[in-house]
Amino acid sequence: MTKAALAAGVLAGLFAAPTAAQAAAGPTTLTASQYTLAANYNQFDAVNSALVSTLGTAAVHTVMENANHDRTALPSSFSVAGLSGGFRFDSGDNSDCSNYPQGITTSRDAVGTANSGNYDGHQLVLVSWYTKDGCDGAQQRSRITLVDWDATYPNAYRKVLLVEPTGTAAAPDFKDIPIHAGGVSWYGDYLYVADTGKGMRVFDMRKILKTDTGGTADQIGHQSGSTYYAHNYAYVLPQVGTITSKTTSGTNLAWSSISLDRVSKSIVMTEYTCSSGCTDYPNRAPRAIRYPFDSTGVFAATTTASQALQLPWYKLNGVASHNGRWWFNSSGQKQLYYWKPGASSSTFAWVSGGESISYWEDATAADLLWSLQEGVGNRNVFAVTQATYGGG
Repeated sequence: MTKAALAAGVLAGLFAAPTAAQAAAGPTTLTASQYTLAANYNQFDAVNSALVSTLGTAAVHTVMENANHDRTALPSSFSVAGLSGGFRFDSGDNSDCSNYPQGITTSRDAVGTANSGNYDGHQLVLVSWYTKDGCDGAQQRSRITLVDWDATYPNAYRKVLLVEPTGTAAAPDFKDIPIHAGGVSWYGDYLYVADTGKGMRVFDMRKILKTDTGGTADQIGHQSGSTYYAHNYAYVLPQVGTITSKTTSGTNLAWSSISLDRVSKSIVMTEYTCSSGCTDYPNRAPRAIRYPFDSTGVFAATTTASQALQLPWYKLNGVASHNGRWWFNSSGQKQLYYWKPGASSSTFAWVSGGESISYWEDATAADLLWSLQEGVGNRNVFAVTQATYGGG
């Protein structure tokens, strides 16, 4: 636990427990065999090998040693039941209307509780973002932020651009990935980023590339010789593969948010939908699907879902599952729903602008739920005790 977390833990007792109202209905079961994934982890091997040879890689610990942004404390005005700790991004990122934080995962997703959840020597909170062309423009690209969450290191973070390899092994290149990046999960060395209409894109945290910070902010990819630009980013993370979603019943899934369940060794996803009246999102009941990893810790070439649910809630931006229990965040309703099969569902008051959820296992302290808010000027990244929200 970090210094900030310990200090904030003292404050947690100052917040009253949320009032839970039993929902009239909970999820219902769908036929899991109707939902499958097709996985390809080697889609860009030839080009990525050439990029690694040309640019060289930076280990996660090297990236963090060069972290160049300072996270700040949560404001005193921020209040949520069960608060354990958290942070804000620096003032520039907190107020940036062209970049929006969405997904959240941690190094404890990646490696579990051993060695205090350190990956390459660092205990990290990872947040995915999408970038627009100006405050009101179209989506242009996506990135991740690696944030140190350990008293051993400075309260710092670093941005890494997500890119898709292009070209050939003889002429390797890369380009932007203009996706919403609404959810992210880290398991082992692989990072999975939700791609709304398709499934997930896969990245390897061992293959962060070093790029030239010169050029102009709009330049991306190969320039000349061994010079590659990335919108002035010093590091890029190239996609290594794709996880494609298919269903034999109803409409295709909208991959709005994802989360890792370490207990069942699976990724769960959910959809952002509306009951009616939406033009940019589906108008239908959302689903939540669980997809298991194989015995080697990756998705098999073909994976069949192990659980499928029809949900009674709408405008869901976040999902988490652990030990058979589920949590769903509705940004539209400012509510967090808790459900366990065979029991009634519960509804709790939640934050505005809430996004993804990540379950944080802790061997010596309370387990937590990490989440974040996307609103400009109000980008709080925070952890609450999961037991406060029905987890027991």
